[in-house]
Amino acid sequence: MKLDEFFKQPNEWMRGEGPDSVIVVSSRVRLARNLRGFAYPGRSKKDDRTKVLEVLNAAFLQMPELKKVFSESLDNLSPIDKQILVERHLISREHAAKGVGSGVIINEGETISVMINEEDHIRMQALHGGLQLKSVFRAIDKLDAELEQLVDYDFSERFGYLTACPTNVGTGMRASSMLHLPGLVLAEQINPVIQAVNKLHLAVRGLYGEGTEAMGNLFQISNQTTLGEKEQDIVERLNKVIHQIVEHEINARASLTEKRPQMVADQIGRAFGILTNAHILTSKEALNLLSLIRLGLDLEMFQHLDRAAVDELFILTQPAHLQRSVEKKLSPEERDSRRAELVRKKLHKARRTEGGAQN
Repeated sequence: MKLDEFFKQPNEWMRGEGPDSVIVVSSRVRLARNLRGFAYPGRSKKDDRTKVLEVLNAAFLQMPELKKVFSESLDNLSPIDKQILVERHLISREHAAKGVGSGVIINEGETISVMINEEDHIRMQALHGGLQLKSVFRAIDKLDAELEQLVDYDFSERFGYLTACPTNVGTGMRASSMLHLPGLVLAEQINPVIQAVNKLHLAVRGLYGEGTEAMGNLFQISNQTTLGEKEQDIVERLNKVIHQIVEHEINARASLTEKRPQMVADQIGRAFGILTNAHILTSKEALNLLSLIRLGLDLEMFQHLDRAAVDELFILTQPAHLQRSVEKKLSPEERDSRRAELVRKKLHKARRTEGGAQN
């Protein structure tokens, strides 16, 4: 498949579907693996990385789940195409900086993606919409078991799977969910929740993972421990915590609409007014305002608008997606103008309901 074919339709997690999808945008499980007998990517030469890429491409493409895929070496992708894959959460920002000897494999629907020669030889993930940690773990665990029959993993009987970063040694697994938490943010309860989550040895990160900002009230919650705990136990523990955060968010929204309905309606109304009339929108501003529109949808404050369309805008308004839509590089000013135009067109049929959050 060509990369263009992936952009003709929204991927699975962008459809606004799945359990608890009102609050849980997506669930992901990622595994880090390395091949025995090869230097890890950070210390390997170009010829060695190319050999690893060839071996892994041949192995992955034998699998039934990956019969219809996009598979490419990163040196054959443009900077914009690499950034699009970052914006769609299919590769990391670090992987986008790679070139010869590094590659990517993505299945149709974008529910499985593989980074080859990022920090480790293999970073493979399953990604679904809503709270589906158990199902994404089963999907990637199955792929992992199939691959282990074809290649020789670097594995220690004492420590488990060996990885480039010591924090990944053991299971080599990072499980995470992306949550939309505007209620907790507006109620000024998000910091206590983050502190409580951190005490449970879970990490809270921004939209694009470690070191990034939680734009659009989107937060990633993930495990920090990979050594000395079974994969199923990690997933189960994280799943329970996510359920608790979902309950906190539901309660925060209910309290806000009961005790501060005018404030909620004002925040959402201002966001709607700006998005439907602005001619310049930065990426950060668009995400933060779209977050409030998504909240308004959940509170039944809009007609002729669905959450999937808003979720899609979270991706389509990102810099690389905007530039690819016009098939040319845009200056920051041109992107801001194009972003505002796109949002106006997408929201032009939407209408506020009478009463809004006060109903």
